[in-house]
Amino acid sequence: MIELSLSEIAALTGGVLHGPDARVTGPVVIDSRLAGPGTLFVALPGERVDGHDFAAAAVAGGAAGVLGARPLPGVPTVVAGSRDDVHEVDDVVAALGRLARGVLGRLPRTTVIGITGSSGKTSTKDLIAQVLSGAGPTIAPEGSLNNEIGHPLTVLRADEDTRFLVLEKSARGVGHISYLTRIAPPHIGVVLNVGTAHLGEFGGREAVAQAKGELVEALERTGTAVLNADDPLVRAMAGRTDGSVVLFGRSPDAEVRAVEEGYDEEGRARFTLVVPEGSARVELRLHGAHAVANALAAAAVARRAGMPPEDVAAALSRAVPVSRWRMEVDHRADGLTVVNDAYNANPESMRAALDALSAMSRGRRTYAVLGHMAELGSASVAEHEKIGQHAARSGVTGLIAVGPAAASLLKGAEQVGSWNGECVQVDDVGTAVAVLGERLRPGDVVLVKGSRVAGLERVARALLTDAPPEGEA
Repeated sequence: MIELSLSEIAALTGGVLHGPDARVTGPVVIDSRLAGPGTLFVALPGERVDGHDFAAAAVAGGAAGVLGARPLPGVPTVVAGSRDDVHEVDDVVAALGRLARGVLGRLPRTTVIGITGSSGKTSTKDLIAQVLSGAGPTIAPEGSLNNEIGHPLTVLRADEDTRFLVLEKSARGVGHISYLTRIAPPHIGVVLNVGTAHLGEFGGREAVAQAKGELVEALERTGTAVLNADDPLVRAMAGRTDGSVVLFGRSPDAEVRAVEEGYDEEGRARFTLVVPEGSARVELRLHGAHAVANALAAAAVARRAGMPPEDVAAALSRAVPVSRWRMEVDHRADGLTVVNDAYNANPESMRAALDALSAMSRGRRTYAVLGHMAELGSASVAEHEKIGQHAARSGVTGLIAVGPAAASLLKGAEQVGSWNGECVQVDDVGTAVAVLGERLRPGDVVLVKGSRVAGLERVARALLTDAPPEGEA
């Protein structure tokens, strides 16, 4: 973060400084254990602990001061709230957002890229950050810091040298992305897709589209909306922005598109990137056909940043997976391949992962270890059955459903009469590992995927370490 005094932070957040002024020269942290010399500690209230209880320890560790909801004895504290009555305080999270907005306002050379979509946000964010780093200093969140806390924390990592700030934007309902865009107004807004993730919260894909489109609505006339030409609901967002529009995808009218696609024995895509300025060959190190769309989105952003197609293609070909448990591919000494895509799951990402598994088979036996997809509401049973059908049609050797909520996967697979694979239902991760141990042979390929709450990364870990999953005996 840029250097600021506590009194300046009070002005930016609309708060009041209690205690002596000091300069914040280090990062902003929400974990007192990370407080070091010159840091600003943000005392967030939590379900189990209150950050204010750790403020004194943060200052003892070197923090210059605290952003909090109330004065703290002996601790320099910026109390977020009204200047007239510090007892009527705002939410500390809102104050954190105001601080981020104020800091970003002092960085006129920084281009802000916002990314949203039902799936692929983190992988695309990682791609864009790797590509843009060749054009200038780039900041992007680690993992999926894409909500009202992680978003401003990422913004606050930027300083005067930052040229590109790449930000994910998630939504749990209408208005959430709009709030995030007020913290960091985007110059470029990328919408990847509108899928069925979080249907239980939104109620339908049209509502999802309404929420995702808030990103492009936030663009000024000088901004650019980067939209997926292959998704009708995303393409329609062109009418919701004052900025210019760039389409990416496989559609013939997309300005940034892929042609001559192919895949190697690991399911990694090869294609020719075509843009108005020319074309260049790309050989991705990422697995699955869905990585092509993510790469095209990254190419569209890089083109907007002024990078020539040859440099974009080269950067895409060098890019590697960054965030864990997203199509991580590892090989055991006996030739077993483990695909760990266990970070999260929705119907679109499930189909993409199964398609990648199919592309990787090349005559090898394949097993899909799948957990349930959360937050689908009344559509849950039907969507799980569809994924089971997709798994069967992709030709997996075996489908292992983990947990009672995943049972509908097997029902769907069994409806595909032409499939002669094996269906197995297990209650927990430990049993899934045991079932696999009885069936796997050298050379097989195993996909592990489910919603975050399923914790299926433990299956992948056990297969690769030949140890029981954590918490299992």
